[in-house]
Amino acid sequence: MRYRSSTPGSVCFSSDTSAEPEFLARRREPMSVSAEIQWSLLPPLSMALPQVAVAGIMEPAYDVAGDSLDYALNDEVLHIAVIDAMGHGLNAAVLATVAIGAYRHARRANVGLAELYEFMDTAINDQFSPDQFVTAQMVRLDIGSGSLEWVNAGHPAPLLIRGNQVIEVLEGASTLPVGFGGAAPQINARQLVRHDRVLFYTDGLVEEHETGGEQFGEERLINSIEHVGPMTRSVQQMVRSLSHTLMRQRKGTTTDDATLFLVEWRGGTADHLAEVNL
Repeated sequence: MRYRSSTPGSVCFSSDTSAEPEFLARRREPMSVSAEIQWSLLPPLSMALPQVAVAGIMEPAYDVAGDSLDYALNDEVLHIAVIDAMGHGLNAAVLATVAIGAYRHARRANVGLAELYEFMDTAINDQFSPDQFVTAQMVRLDIGSGSLEWVNAGHPAPLLIRGNQVIEVLEGASTLPVGFGGAAPQINARQLVRHDRVLFYTDGLVEEHETGGEQFGEERLINSIEHVGPMTRSVQQMVRSLSHTLMRQRKGTTTDDATLFLVEWRGGTADHLAEVNL
């Protein structure tokens, strides 16, 4: 089975190789080799079940390189990783591939966040030169209790959204990016309330700027969230509308990868029949 991108910011799940001509026809432009690698790694970009919903988007869809994400629901724990490998092009895609591979290996071993970070850090440090690294958010959400834990290894702080308002920037303790070797990870924790949403994103979103102009910045991002939120219902609708709104506000400028990943904790009774939105 393979995950394939179909339109910018979306993926199509297929195990039928005969779908290739249709898949190619739905592209608006050629995709770079680095983007092909990155999209092939992705899980479906949205999922919903009674206790939790997630949705993500990556831009630019046809030339993404260093950004990637992963998530999995194991029993009562939702595991999430959002990463940004340094650089651009094929080298960044290879670096991201190793990082995601190491993350999945450690996640499947059911280790804690500290051990997970250390495993990824060792894998990158052993395989690449000292000046190559990956920034990351590694997250665990207990979908039964709403207990959120995360390690922030060089990313912008996640945003806590409640009632369509950003009520807090989850600064917390920071950890060195993955790959420097030997850093002690700092684990942050927060108790969510039902229907809280948490937005994780990469720095390409807020550091973008026109030539000679100021960076887009966190404040504009927060304003956009609070503008879009009341007009959307699901996390999938919100993340798509937010991405389109931000792109318009940046006047279509995208010189670096920009990734959004939105999580909503719904609480409720246990039910593991997830609806995967393809």
